[in-house]
Order: sequence, then structure tokens, then C-alpha cells
Amino acid sequence: MKRIETMRNIDATVRIPGSKSFTQRALVAAFLAEGGSLLRNALLSEDSIGLMEALKDLGAEIRIEGVDVGVTGRGGRLRNPGRSIFLGDNGTAMRFLTSLVSLGEGEYTLTGTERLCLRPIGALVDALRSLGVDARSAGGDGFPPVVLNAEGLPGGQVVFKDIVSSQFVSSLMMCAPYARKETVITLEGPVRSYPYLEMTREVMEAFGVPVHQDRPNRFRISGRERYRNREYPVGGDASSASYFFLAAAICGGRVRVENLNPGTRQGDIGFAAVLEKLGCRVIRGENWVEVWGGDLNRGEYAFDLGNMPDMVPGLAVLATRRFGLTLIRNVGHLRFKESDRLQALATELCRVGIHARETDDGLAVEGGPAKGAAIETYKDHRMAMSFAILGLVVPGIAIRNPGCVGKSFPDFWEKLGGLYR
Repeated sequence: MKRIETMRNIDATVRIPGSKSFTQRALVAAFLAEGGSLLRNALLSEDSIGLMEALKDLGAEIRIEGVDVGVTGRGGRLRNPGRSIFLGDNGTAMRFLTSLVSLGEGEYTLTGTERLCLRPIGALVDALRSLGVDARSAGGDGFPPVVLNAEGLPGGQVVFKDIVSSQFVSSLMMCAPYARKETVITLEGPVRSYPYLEMTREVMEAFGVPVHQDRPNRFRISGRERYRNREYPVGGDASSASYFFLAAAICGGRVRVENLNPGTRQGDIGFAAVLEKLGCRVIRGENWVEVWGGDLNRGEYAFDLGNMPDMVPGLAVLATRRFGLTLIRNVGHLRFKESDRLQALATELCRVGIHARETDDGLAVEGGPAKGAAIETYKDHRMAMSFAILGLVVPGIAIRNPGCVGKSFPDFWEKLGGLYR
């Protein structure tokens, strides 16, 4: 149990770690490249380390040097470990490796924790099958474990319809250069978290593979391309930055977040614009963003967070601190994260005395006085970090299972403690 001490009128500077999303994409590209790559300022969290271990199972040589990671890639040639690959609670790794192991030979089984095996993957399995890959969910229900009898990736045309995760698309995009022919990926219906596809494209092109788009929702990737090894700087994590933006917004005062490019393609950088709309002042520098808090705007506001779903817990916490109704929309897929995040948020907000309810595609939160409580995190790092920030202004907040922040931000508690100095 981690008890949070309150504070007011914050004045702090925080340096954030590298991006989890960019780190994991760069690890895959470096593994597929031939020879040695160096990822500078990589995020060494539970998720990224778990992905590194899985890539070692597939034949990579990986070394950690401070916050840098050296990867000796296989040039698209995978080793078959002859046993199941356990991915813990890492949904990104499960999705990325489902396509990746199709490049190998023989049977591969990907599995993870009980919660991971409740997160859907059927749309990706179906897409691979449509390309000729022998892939299936072990239970035949569209959920992990996933079993592939690999003979390489044929390539071809595939259509994703109304997908619940952009990671299905990113997974296939990153492996497509090693297919036997061109891969054309078409997206139909709403595409949630689209900025993550732009991040995937950015990493692929940084490692030497062009991605062609003749329209926004169609990607063409030649099967004749290959990743090239390189030194790759991982930019700061906008998701991690958001908790310190939130601290400024609800405490009043100033927080500057360093090691963050305000022009990053990470969708979560959009949280700063949400804060501006609600009355905060945001200053953007060359490699930093500063937020000044104060009186938050009153009244009813609605936000579509479909492109930044990981910001929902932070916005829900912010909503408790202003007068009026906050509607968060287009995030129904959060029911399939580390927790059922919508249900978890509604439950814990009610626990601290806030009127909150789930809607069909999000949350409705009515601001008002909150009270202290022991917050159940549901082993969800974003629940823990968001409610910890609420504890800066609401006496008596305590966080159960505080170690769950290690999934994405291992030194979060140290960085939070720095705000009091």
C-alpha cells in the first residue's frame, strides 16, 4: 500500500523516460534487421524487458547498457525455441509476435497471464489466415494462447474491419517487408488509436523500410525491403508525461516535463491540448512541455479520446476536480486493457465519492468533493498512476499494489517524490 501525501502550488521539473511504444517497435525492427543496432534512451520497463526476453527466445542477442539497448538482429531468420513463449501481461508483445513468428518455421505457441488470455486477438489471427498463414487461437475463441505452424509470411491483400486495436495492423505492417510478396493492408470502419500506426510507420522508415499510402487507410509494403541496423534514439514517453501534466492541472502551479518533443507522433501528446481546453496554460519548447494549472473551466465538456485511450484515467481524475460534467467518448475498447478500465474507473471514482458511470463507449464523470480511500488498481499501471496524482490534492488516498507501475514507468514513485522538493 502506497500512501500519497498532499501538496499545493506545485513548482517542479521532471525528466521522463523513453517511450514504451517506440521502444517496443524499435526492438522488433532491430531484431529483424541484420547485425547490430543500438536503441538509445530505451524504456526498461516490465513490458519492454519481457519483449526482449521473447526476442532472445527467437534468436536475438540483446545487451542492456544503462538506458541503452544493443540488439544483434537476425535478418528475418527466426529460431524456434521448441516451447511456448510466455509474454506475461504484455498485450503489445502478444500482438507484435503473432505476426513475427509467422516468418519462422515450425510450430510456435504464444501465451501469457490469465488477463492477457482475455484480450482479443481474433482479428489478427483471421488476417494472417487470409494471407495463407496456419494460425489459430488455441481455444478457437479468438483469444490467446495463439498457435502458428509457420512457413513464412506469404503477403497479399488483407482487410481489417472495425478493429478494436491498432496493434493488429502495426503487427502485420512491421513484418510485411519479409513476406514473399507485397502486402496491402486496408482498414475499413473506425480506426481507433490511429497515431500509433503513424508511429509504426516512423520506426519502419527510420530502419530503412518505406511504407506507401495512396490513401490514409491503406498501407502498401514491398516484400523486397529489409530493415537496416542503426543507432536509434527513443523519444520521451508522452503517456508518462501526462501524469505530471495532470499534477500541474489539479494542484495549481507549474510542471515542466523534459525529454519530450511536443511534435511527437505519439497520440497521447494530445492530452496537453485537452488541458488547454479546460483552462490550463501550456508552453511548448524544443524538447520540453510545461503546464501551468489554475482554476479549471466549468460546465459540460465532451472529449473523443479514441486516438489517445490511455489518457482516459488521467482525464477521469481531472474531471473530479472541476465543476461540471465530463463525457469521455469512443473508448469502449478499454474494456480489454490490463483491466476492464472503464468499469475499474467508475468503481474507484465512486469509492472516493465521485458520481461516475460507464456509458456504451466511455465514461460520464461529475466533478465534486472527493474523499480519501484505498484505491484498487486491478494490476493496472495507469489506474495506479492516475489515482496517485489525485492523492496530491485529496487527503487519505492510498494505492494498492503500487508495484504495478513497473509495467510502463518503473521509477514513477521516485519521480512523483521529486515533486515535493
